[in-house]
Amino acid sequence: MLKKIYKIVIVPYTLFLLYLMFLGMGRFQYEENLLTLEPVFSTIKFIQGPNKMKDIVMIVLGNIIMFIPFGFLGWIFPDLKKLKPLIFSFISCIVIVEALQYFTRMGIFEVDDIILNTFGVYLGWEFCRIIEKRFNY
Repeated sequence: MLKKIYKIVIVPYTLFLLYLMFLGMGRFQYEENLLTLEPVFSTIKFIQGPNKMKDIVMIVLGNIIMFIPFGFLGWIFPDLKKLKPLIFSFISCIVIVEALQYFTRMGIFEVDDIILNTFGVYLGWEFCRIIEKRFNY
């Protein structure tokens, strides 16, 4: 039953997430193409900056939590049940999305986003394994 619900919900969820990444949350088109290639340090600087704790939690944890559902993609695509193909496929897709944000100037290409999003997928994959073992999926 859970797998059927997942198969129905993941497509609209993905479209919603793409909306958030390009148009939602007060997004606007930057005047120039921006990229942040400094892994981890840019997130640390962001956390240490003058930002409100609510914003830090929403952005940093949001970049992880919002991608947890993609760790369950093996329920739709059996080849993605294994971690390595799942992570490789996801990184390929998220790099394309980040590049589209860069080229459309509707966001910033950020290496930290790729890292945090991928960590979310990994957590989802772990949760999927736990659910499958517990409920004999």
